Amino acid sequence: MIAKLRGRLDSTGEDWAVVDVGGVGYLVFCASRTLAALPGLGEGVELSIETHVREDHIHLYGFTTAADREMFRTLMTVQGVGAKVALAILSALSAEQVGQAIIAGDQTAFKRASGVGAKLAGRLVAELKDKIGAFAFGSAAVVPTAAKGTKATSGGNVVEDAVSALVNLGYGRMEAFSAVSRAAQAAGGVAPVGSLIRTSLKDLGGSHGG
Repeated sequence: MIAKLRGRLDSTGEDWAVVDVGGVGYLVFCASRTLAALPGLGEGVELSIETHVREDHIHLYGFTTAADREMFRTLMTVQGVGAKVALAILSALSAEQVGQAIIAGDQTAFKRASGVGAKLAGRLVAELKDKIGAFAFGSAAVVPTAAKGTKATSGGNVVEDAVSALVNLGYGRMEAFSAVSRAAQAAGGVAPVGSLIRTSLKDLGGSHGG
């Protein structure tokens, strides 16, 4: 099984690249974000590879980071997500954004990807929410911990309440969730809803109306 390729970038297409390794050209399927990050033709390139062996073909899928490759694998554990859809998701969202969307329960973010409708977006969020903890996605990674330890006096979750308030102000759910997670982290996981909202608005640059 091929796990990594290091060679010269020979050519690229809409969803593929050919890597020349010692005179042998390997056709590698890639997300558009991966292709955009590649060097110029003829320059050195190194890709993490996921090899799929089937009865009728052997396909190589390439990623600039091991984290992207792991997210590709994780996405395909969801029913209805094959390699093509997984690459489409990673073309629309970075691996970090995928993680943030799952943690935030942001189904809309996944609908940006070709081939992902409302039903599949809901399944992605539902089936991956317990698996995404294995990834470290910056500030969003602290949200589950902050959410568990930060409760509103009414019994609700202050992180969710703060996110809902920001969404009502016009911010996207994933954007709001990231800002609130940073605010909760800065507060040590203990803060009232109003404080989280104010800190998050400063982080986001103020409300859309102001």
